[in-house]
Amino acid sequence: MSAALPQRREPATLPNTLSIGQVLGRLADDFPELSPSKLRFLEDRGLIHPARTASGYRSFSPADIERIKLVLLMQRDHYLPLKVIRKYLADLDAGRDPAWPGTSAASPSILGTERRYTREELLAETEASADLLNDAVAAGLLPATDSYDDTGLSTLKALVDLRSAGIEPRHLRAMRIAVERELELIANALLPMRRRPDAASRAKADERAVELANRLDTVRSALVKSALAKHAS
Repeated sequence: MSAALPQRREPATLPNTLSIGQVLGRLADDFPELSPSKLRFLEDRGLIHPARTASGYRSFSPADIERIKLVLLMQRDHYLPLKVIRKYLADLDAGRDPAWPGTSAASPSILGTERRYTREELLAETEASADLLNDAVAAGLLPATDSYDDTGLSTLKALVDLRSAGIEPRHLRAMRIAVERELELIANALLPMRRRPDAASRAKADERAVELANRLDTVRSALVKSALAKHAS
């Protein structure tokens, strides 16, 4: 009786693709909180479309990885809800050239990544002084880091203009504290959802947190405009 030949195992990924674990490793530095459940959630919401092997393993191509990075950046750095991101991606997939959500400028390439600025580049781009940047970090308005994104760039530009009017970073500490209190409100509101044991609920809580933050920003802007109108009158 001849010995049975060993059964050939199918690879967990397709050629030139990565598994979920490999994707997490590739993106760990930029997105340390990324998890398998988060990737599955993004797939369930139709934002990413990894290929599948015959055995059902997810395989992520280089384009898939860049798409994941774009989605995560839009969530983390621009506080965009998933429905806005989904619409933006759908336009890209259809061959259109949509404006970046909330702006009229042409969108960045889906294969690109957001630019990072060194401290020296940030100062040069904003024409800010080193002491203004240090004051902004001390006041908690900017992170103490070696590189900054576009949000950091726009924040420092705003601080340059505010300083020209006599408004210093230290004067804005109350604003930072108010934002922290708003985050506490959101965290408390979503606590029941985050306490659920399933990963999908926690992922939905993350999405809902962004939506609530946008709602609070809308209310804050309306209050500022109303106060300015009263002051002008």
